[in-house]
Amino acid sequence: MNKRSRRKVLIFGIVFGVAVATVLGLTAFEENLLYFYSPTQVKAGEAPATHSFRVGGLVVDGSVKREPDSLKIEFDVTDNTESMTIQYTGILPDLFREGQGIVAMGSIQEGGKFVAQEVLAKHDENYMPPEVAAALEASGKSVKEASEHMHKSTNY
Repeated sequence: MNKRSRRKVLIFGIVFGVAVATVLGLTAFEENLLYFYSPTQVKAGEAPATHSFRVGGLVVDGSVKREPDSLKIEFDVTDNTESMTIQYTGILPDLFREGQGIVAMGSIQEGGKFVAQEVLAKHDENYMPPEVAAALEASGKSVKEASEHMHKSTNY
């Protein structure tokens, strides 16, 4: 093999190695992304059935159901267009309550139930997760209107 042929093989090897590394990196990155979906998008089938994702909205008043002697809880979230049930086993954040914005990370299980591995609640009276606010705005109601509607019957 002459000098020119060795240089071509070396360049081809480097280009091939960079291409393989790029494909592997992008594949790993894509698998670790957690997209946000509103209940309307989940009901429309836009959410992935095989990957974890985030869903959020306002916790529907009167929907929180706890199993006695267990950490299992079910509650509904809404974007004021559609509602969906979320099942979670664990300790909820201190700020979790009905009528408040939450984001849950998990996946759809058989039967169409969303099972969350993590539930995040807003951290102060004026904050709402940006994804939840955007989903509520897309439903045609302002964030303020939606919050007021959810809080009509509750006084915290």
